[in-house]
Amino acid sequence: MKNQKLPILLTVFNLIFLLFIAARPNQENFEKIVVKEFELVDKAGIKRASLKTESDGSVIMRLIDKTGTIRVKLGADENGSGLVLLNSDTEVGLHALAKKEGTKLVLVDKNGKKREY
Repeated sequence: MKNQKLPILLTVFNLIFLLFIAARPNQENFEKIVVKEFELVDKAGIKRASLKTESDGSVIMRLIDKTGTIRVKLGADENGSGLVLLNSDTEVGLHALAKKEGTKLVLVDKNGKKREY
């Protein structure tokens, strides 16, 4: 169940964030915003998230902790998609891949033991 806490927390955070944005009546509304890269920074100006298209055509979203370390990576390209969740030592805790050839899920426990599905 511990492995599910982060994805659930991120989903709840994203929903609250979207509701916060939608509830702000004083803001200007846009039908479409076009950018090549989106960066979210904290109050100190430190990058905390990015969403961009890589040179190979893949789309990558990265969530970054306050030290600048990537903790979550979500990617997609014409071959499928993937999700990586990293622990405090930046070791993979969860790695999920969904491709035409099949889906792969790797879970790593606190002792480093891998379970692959």
